[in-house]
Amino acid sequence: MCIVAFAWQAHPRWKLLAIGNRDEMHARPAEPLAQWNNPDHLLAGRDVTAGGTWLGVSEQGRLAVVTNLSGHGVPDADCASRGDLLKDFLSGDGRYSRIAETNFSDFNPFNLITVDRDKAIVHSNRPNSISMPLPPGIHGLSNGPVDKPWRKSGYLNAALGQWIESGSDDPTVLLEDLTDQTTFQPVKQNNVDFEPALEPEHSGVFIRNPVYGTRCSTVVAVDDSGKGMIIERRYAPSGQSTGETSLSFSWPV
Repeated sequence: MCIVAFAWQAHPRWKLLAIGNRDEMHARPAEPLAQWNNPDHLLAGRDVTAGGTWLGVSEQGRLAVVTNLSGHGVPDADCASRGDLLKDFLSGDGRYSRIAETNFSDFNPFNLITVDRDKAIVHSNRPNSISMPLPPGIHGLSNGPVDKPWRKSGYLNAALGQWIESGSDDPTVLLEDLTDQTTFQPVKQNNVDFEPALEPEHSGVFIRNPVYGTRCSTVVAVDDSGKGMIIERRYAPSGQSTGETSLSFSWPV
């Protein structure tokens, strides 16, 4: 994922709400959201190239979502896959299954939210490794630092907050907020525009681009009884929707 808004214990019905977009090269193959065979308690999409995922839930009571972190140079091809970090945590098995014991320097720059039952934590590994509990409220991640989120992150957080304040309890409508293509003025540093990138800081929530853009939108909701849903809507390089998957699941209470 490259942007996510996360509401933790902030809605009268939904204990957890996560909405976000995965932005990636359209040529990179991926499998759609599905219940995995191994382990069968994991629900997620799958990156075919590296085998991991960018967002998923486990019916054992876990959620994880990761974003890239810009501004730290070209990714190191020798680093471990960030998708494996999520896969192992959600599976509860593997080298990275214990997040608190994981060496984050193994990975290229990232921001990460993990939920394990009643604990929600935000992590990042640049410039230093951090892990901080999330209090009740709305939080956002993008390709910017955790403490200096990009403007589109605040924009999506506000949309999620407005939906909560409206009194609605149907999270499926939040998929429409994830299609917003509003862009922002480029940041200037020393009178020079922000360095061009595949996903610049002034980009919108939804990126329509034939080479690199929004591949899918996802909404996750879990209520106080542990009943949850995860919905994924996929997009072609043109920005047109190509399909949608909705799965239900349950968490232990």
